[in-house]
Amino acid sequence: MTSTDDAPGEAPRIGTGASTDPAPGNAVGARPAPVRFGAQLWSQATSWPDFRDAALAAEAAGWDSVWTWDHLLAIFGPWEQPILEGWLAMAALGPITHRVRLGLMVGANTFRNPGLTAKVATTLDQVSDGRAVLGIGGAWFEREHDAFGIDFGARVGERLDRLDEAVMLLRRLLDGERVTHEGRFYTFHDALCEPRPIQAHMPILVGGSGPTKTLRTVALRADAWNTSGHLDEVREKLANLDRHCNEVGRDRSEIELTVSFPIILRDRWADAESAWAERMAHNGATNAGPVPHLLGSPAEAAEAIRPFVELGFRTIIVRLPDPHDRETIDRIGEVRALLPGG
Repeated sequence: MTSTDDAPGEAPRIGTGASTDPAPGNAVGARPAPVRFGAQLWSQATSWPDFRDAALAAEAAGWDSVWTWDHLLAIFGPWEQPILEGWLAMAALGPITHRVRLGLMVGANTFRNPGLTAKVATTLDQVSDGRAVLGIGGAWFEREHDAFGIDFGARVGERLDRLDEAVMLLRRLLDGERVTHEGRFYTFHDALCEPRPIQAHMPILVGGSGPTKTLRTVALRADAWNTSGHLDEVREKLANLDRHCNEVGRDRSEIELTVSFPIILRDRWADAESAWAERMAHNGATNAGPVPHLLGSPAEAAEAIRPFVELGFRTIIVRLPDPHDRETIDRIGEVRALLPGG
């Protein structure tokens, strides 16, 4: 049995359904590839028809990927709000979309044994004809674990150790290995994931920025990384990732960098602010977390995103609370056109 624990080489870029899409900037003097945009559709305080129609609108408007959460209770505002289950929502989108990548931003490793996660992700890849991304993280929302009796782990470090072991096993299973493994958290006996994903190498995206453990897992095992925060914070996180890549001998250019923001596009800032306030009221919340909220014109959004692109982030994940804003969905191409490669 050959282990595939070593860091993978060049993998398909998650922002596009084409598995042969090259990494941006490979050729000297080549025009940079356009910045990719992913629509992270909030799955709380919504209905399936609204969620579905927003995903179809995003594909029609030229977005590169569609994502949702992996939560069992609402995470903004009152937890009692309705929320759709993430993997099933993505699977339902698979046969009715044709081009966008589909994934969780990100899956909670604590919810599922990695063998089950590999099977679920492979099934999504099958029903979407090779467009799945396996997004995964250590999990953070203790309330939902307590509500449903799911083991949350004794401490953060334990959950992140569990994540690292799980990602290693996921890579081996997705790559077709028969896995026998007795580890700290998981035991497999001649486990096999069949059918295989349609993609020759399904991308694994790891979300989170823990400087000691999560980013080491990214450096060792991930094809893509998702983070968030203000520019100085993201710059520091990227420096930590670079440090881990140097320590494990990984070329960081092999890892696709993704960063997420809430965005509402309007020609006037006041109109964008009003549209955002309506969405926050609908969700019983006041904001979408401690990250930049990009409210305003396409030019203003592009100006705010450009420094992140210059750091190497070529995929922008847009947080879209319900009601998923159709004007933003329809106009994201105006932002893309103002960024490198646009």
